[in-house]
Amino acid sequence: MSTELRRLRNYIDGEFRDAADGRTTEVVNPATGEAYATAPLSGQADVDAAMEAAARAFPGWRDTTPAERQKALLKIADAFEERAEELIAAEVENTGKPVGLTRSEEIPPMVDQIRFFAGAARMLEGRSAGEYMDGMTSIIRREPVGVCAQVAPWNYPMMMAVWKFAPAIAAGNTVVLKPSDTTPASTVLIADIVGSILPKGVFNVICGDRDTGRMMVEHEIPAMASITGSVRAGMSVAESASKDLKRVHLELGGKAPVVVFEDTDIAKAVEDISVAGFFNAGQDCTAATRVLVQESIHDEFVAALAKAASETRTGQPDDEDVLFGPLNNPNQLKQVAGFIDRLPAHAKVEAGGQQVGDKGYFYAPTVVSGLKQDDEIVQNEVFGPVITVQSFTDEDQAVEWANGVEYALASSVWTKDHARAMRMSKKLDFGCVWINTHIPLVAEMPHGGFKKSGYGKDLSAYGFEDYTRIKHVMTSLDG
Repeated sequence: MSTELRRLRNYIDGEFRDAADGRTTEVVNPATGEAYATAPLSGQADVDAAMEAAARAFPGWRDTTPAERQKALLKIADAFEERAEELIAAEVENTGKPVGLTRSEEIPPMVDQIRFFAGAARMLEGRSAGEYMDGMTSIIRREPVGVCAQVAPWNYPMMMAVWKFAPAIAAGNTVVLKPSDTTPASTVLIADIVGSILPKGVFNVICGDRDTGRMMVEHEIPAMASITGSVRAGMSVAESASKDLKRVHLELGGKAPVVVFEDTDIAKAVEDISVAGFFNAGQDCTAATRVLVQESIHDEFVAALAKAASETRTGQPDDEDVLFGPLNNPNQLKQVAGFIDRLPAHAKVEAGGQQVGDKGYFYAPTVVSGLKQDDEIVQNEVFGPVITVQSFTDEDQAVEWANGVEYALASSVWTKDHARAMRMSKKLDFGCVWINTHIPLVAEMPHGGFKKSGYGKDLSAYGFEDYTRIKHVMTSLDG
C-alpha cells in the first residue's frame, strides 16, 4: 500500500503556488531512503514571478524605518520559538538529523541570529558628515542593494536560510530564496512563518534544482546573488553574475586544518575534535576533518581518536545516543565512500570506513592515518564523517601543510603556549582561527573565508554590511 506524498509549494508574492508548468520532484528522507513529499521544479515562469514580486515590494520595504524592520524581525524570531517543534520535525525529515540535537543546537542560535540582525537594523550608519572641500558638506548613506537572489545548501537548510534572509531583510532588501532540491521542507515552512509577518513580496521561496538556481542568478532583476554551496557552484554563480555585474556573496567549501602541538591536553583535544569532525555527519564546511599532529604525540593521539570514533554512534533521528544522522543523499554517500575506496597504499583506516545499515545513507565515523600532503583525501573536501591525520615535525611544517590546500575557511590550533598560538593565528591563511576549540559560532562574529572558500561574510555587522551599498552625497553650503 503506497503512502500519499505531502505536497510542498512555492511561496511567491504572499501566496503558496505550484510550479507554473506543474512539474515536481520527489523529496527523500535520507534516514529511510524513502520519498515523503513532492516539491515544485520551478522554471523560468516561476523565477520571473518571484523576482517581479520582490521588485514590486522593494520600494516599500526599502523605505521602512529601521525600527519597523527590527520589529518585524523580532516577531519572526518569536514565531520561530513558538513553532520550534514544527521546524524541528521538518528539518529532521529533510536531513535525518537527531531530533534532540536539532532542538538544542539549531533552534536557539537561529532565533538568536534573527534577533541580532533585528538589532543591527538600527545600527546601520555612515561616517559623520564633514567638510572636505570649502563650502561643501559630504555625507555617506548606506542603502539596501535591492532584490537579492539567494541559494541555500542542504547541510543546514533552515539555519542557512536564516543566515541568508535575516541580514538582507534587516538592511531593507527583498529576497527570493531557493533551498536545495533535496531539503526544501523546512524552508517552505519558514515561508509560512515569515510570510505571515512581512508584507507580500518581501520574502519569496521557490523550490527547484540547479537550473532553477542558474535562472535566478542570471535574471535581470536581482542586484545581488548569494550562495552557500560547493566551490564548483560558487564559480558558476560568479561567472553567471559577471555578465551583468551583479554583486556576489559566496560561502563555499572548506578543508579545516586542526593543528595539534605536543603540549596540548590530548584527552580534551580528542574529545572536542572528534565531535567537531563528526557532528552533522561531517557535512559542515568548518568541520574538524584535517588533523595535523606533532610527531612526538602522533601515535598516542591517533589511538585515542580512533577509540573516540569507534565509540561515536550514528543512527535514526529518534535515537538519543547518536551524534549524527545520515549523509544527505545517495550521491553524497557514494562520494564519501569513494574517498575511502581510493585511499593510497600508505594510508591506514584506523576506525570506520564503511556504510552503516541497509536503510538510509549512514556512514561510520572514520579515522584515516598515514597520509601525505598531496593525497586526494587531504587536498579535497570529503564532506562526510571522515577525519584524516598527518604527522608534522615543527611549527613551520605545520603552517606549510595547513595552508597547503585551495580552501581557506576555518582552522584551529591546539597548544598551551600562548605565543605559539598567536604566531599560528597570524600565519594561518583562514577566515577563522580557533584556539583550543573548534566550531563555535556567535552572531556577533563574522563567518567567511578566503581563496576557493569564497568571499563575503555571514553573521556579524560585516555580514550585514554586505547587503548594503554606499552612496556619497555632497551639498553646497551656499544654498
